[in-house]
Amino acid sequence: RVGVVGEIYVKFSPLGNNHLEDFLIAEGCEPVLAGLLDFCMYCLYNAVVDHRLYGRSGKAAALNQGLYNFVLGKQKDLIRIIRKDGHFRPPLPFEEVRKLSHEIIGEGVKMGEGWLLPAEMVELVQEGVPNIVCVQPFGCLPNHIAGKGMVRKIREHYPEANIVSVDYDPGASKINQENRIKLMLSAAR
Repeated sequence: RVGVVGEIYVKFSPLGNNHLEDFLIAEGCEPVLAGLLDFCMYCLYNAVVDHRLYGRSGKAAALNQGLYNFVLGKQKDLIRIIRKDGHFRPPLPFEEVRKLSHEIIGEGVKMGEGWLLPAEMVELVQEGVPNIVCVQPFGCLPNHIAGKGMVRKIREHYPEANIVSVDYDPGASKINQENRIKLMLSAAR
């Protein structure tokens, strides 16, 4: 099993990541991705953080807190239904995902995927998926800081973490990207 985290477009779009999921499957791996709902809740929660940490609009924070609580309730329903069905792994409740980042990075780091990126990596490692590909568009400074920049700190807390950061860019060689991932996979095996 190999987790895929990173910049939202590159993580989910085959066009943006050179068909990463297909490549992982061809290598005998099961790709594991967090759902898009976590990213949506991350965006809502950030307005609450803006108010608490930076004194931004209380109205916007209250509105976003209400929307956030509503979506959290829907996520609880989703988790309950998935557990009842029993065929799939339900997502970790977002409140728990959010807390996973606290030992790695502060909630004030919210550019791009910010604190959500290391939280997703820690979630994967704790769920028994220590092999992770962190995807990012070339030159994406927020992702390089909150993703690639947190790998060492994550490994300090979770030595079993086997993380590779891969830049996806129109000028980057697909062969070089795949070779970096194969190197990570050889360490996993």
